[in-house]
Amino acid sequence: MKKLLVAESAGFCFGVSRSVEMAESLLKRYGSCASLGQLIHNDDVVAALERRGLRVIETARQAKAGEQVIIRAHGVSPEVYSALEAAGAGVTDATCPKVKAIHTIVRRASDEGRFVIIIGMREHPEVEAICGWCRECAVFENVQELSLWLETNENFWKKPITVVVQTTQTRNNFNECCEIIKKRCTNAKISDTICLATFTRQEEAAQLSGECDAMVVIGGRHSANSLHLAQICSEHCGNVQFIERTDELDLDRLKDADTVGLTAGASTPAWIIKEVRNKMSDEIKVEESAVEKELSFDEMLEETLKTIYNGDRVTGTVVAITGTEISVDLGAKYSGFIPTTEFTDDGVKVEDVVKVGDEIEAIVVRVNDVEGTAMLSKKRLDAAKVWSDIEEAVDNETVMEGVVTEENKGGVVVNVKGVRVFVPASQTDLPRDAELSQLLKKTVRLRITEVNKARKRVVGSIRRVAQAERRERIEAIWNEIEIGKRYNGVVKSLTSYGAFVDIGGIDGMVHVSELSWGRIHQPSEVVSVGDEIEVYVINFDKEKRKISLGYKDPEANPWTQFTNRYQVGDIANVTVVKLMPFGAFAEVVPGVDGLIHISQIANRRIAKPEDVLTVGDVVEAKITAIDQEKHKISLSIRALAEPAPVVMNEPEEEEADEVGGEDALVYDVSVDGTATGVIPEEAEEE
Repeated sequence: MKKLLVAESAGFCFGVSRSVEMAESLLKRYGSCASLGQLIHNDDVVAALERRGLRVIETARQAKAGEQVIIRAHGVSPEVYSALEAAGAGVTDATCPKVKAIHTIVRRASDEGRFVIIIGMREHPEVEAICGWCRECAVFENVQELSLWLETNENFWKKPITVVVQTTQTRNNFNECCEIIKKRCTNAKISDTICLATFTRQEEAAQLSGECDAMVVIGGRHSANSLHLAQICSEHCGNVQFIERTDELDLDRLKDADTVGLTAGASTPAWIIKEVRNKMSDEIKVEESAVEKELSFDEMLEETLKTIYNGDRVTGTVVAITGTEISVDLGAKYSGFIPTTEFTDDGVKVEDVVKVGDEIEAIVVRVNDVEGTAMLSKKRLDAAKVWSDIEEAVDNETVMEGVVTEENKGGVVVNVKGVRVFVPASQTDLPRDAELSQLLKKTVRLRITEVNKARKRVVGSIRRVAQAERRERIEAIWNEIEIGKRYNGVVKSLTSYGAFVDIGGIDGMVHVSELSWGRIHQPSEVVSVGDEIEVYVINFDKEKRKISLGYKDPEANPWTQFTNRYQVGDIANVTVVKLMPFGAFAEVVPGVDGLIHISQIANRRIAKPEDVLTVGDVVEAKITAIDQEKHKISLSIRALAEPAPVVMNEPEEEEADEVGGEDALVYDVSVDGTATGVIPEEAEEE
């Protein structure tokens, strides 16, 4: 064995790495947790996690109340989520986002009445979970099974069918199945759901095995993607070893091979790959100046990694900063540099964003083998990461943030981390006739709904986020609402009987009688549309979704202010506000009026109140009676006047005195300070 080629994509994929990291985080936080099934298809990794406190359970019924249970990357059916909830367990969902996307596809297909065909291993946990999100489905492992089923089920040829594929399936198997479906089924929707990382690993394995005399594939016996890697390598190379760990490696089978390839499945950790690599290093030899010199595998691997190409992603250390470039040590024979212009946008100083000693990641733009330099770009890497984030945001329904930069035909453009996202006018969450220009330069939250990287086209929706946030706010309000609770609200509209106030997504109504303690005829006398006001809950009905609000301050109740200040027998300066045939209304304090009966206006008999009083007059009056229950006040000017001379033979005067005595309770004041009734018959008739 003289040469070793190592697959760049060997080892943990994103989904597996993510699930292991989540498990380690749970163990660190709680000390123990459970995994529904083996977390990954690698016994060594599972055993290591078990020693740290991970408990493997086979069914949701085995979960303990209060225990944290992690859903592995393969995902589970909706019934399993319900069973875990019923068991009282906490759920940490590590389902791979790519698998989640398949669940969404088949669930929507079932809702539309479509039959689902799944290409994959029927007993694999990923496929079993996908089946749980379908109403009607069938699983086929290869084109032979599918062909036989279609031949014997002609009634499905014209039915609406949706096709998905297990994320770790081979491209050839999927393509062969699709060809049969396209020939037979006239109403089929086919979704290519093979994971990009899986496809890349398979393509690399096919190319590598075609160049090598022998191949070593590391992976779990039950790992679908590892089995497929071994299968692909066997199609191109006659000497393939499929092993789980180092002690299974047969070095004798590698002695006669000049070139050996090494790859590993998505469930293989780096330390197992390294162990296999170290064991092989004793057998690797290269010729140098006609003298055989034995080198370790680490040295060979290091030499391999030192070769970099345009488009490679590299990591290095900043060793120097000049006025034009940043020098980066890549640990290779190439000296990397990044133009400072990539860091000095908008007048930013380069030393404010990067310093000597910083580790930096970038993409190789151009390699100069003659000079031994490599031009790098951090901007391109950041842009690639952003595109990756945006593509994942579609499947994950991630909420992103950006700034509206321009008004476009039919919508607006939002800058999301440097990527232009078009938001149609219907998705801006503005009223139909509203000016889109009001969004310019504003920061908005949106969901990505469509991505076409080839055309550099991204479409988003502000409305979806706004609607979801409104629903959350509304539910929060209904869950926490109680009588007396105060809210800051905005007046949305006015009617003749009150004002509607938005208290965070829900409109409550402030009746006109609750707007002011004083007399008002229209709500517009107190508030206007758009006003921000503080209100409190008077009553609510969750079933009818109605809320009654108050605006006037209970502590400013005029009747309370009156009773705190005056009592029967006190003298007050009152203002005449209205004249009636039976007497005069006078304001004692703002919002509280008393009645001066006609018999109590003067110490003599008068024909009508206006003979003595005029609206606006301020006079002294004695409080002769207070009814706390009915809020009635009687006033008397006569009680403070000098007695009138006695006039003989005037029975009419005596009759008048009998009708309205000095202490008669003649006036009713409501809670809000307005007159609601009077005792004298004259007043009642009025």
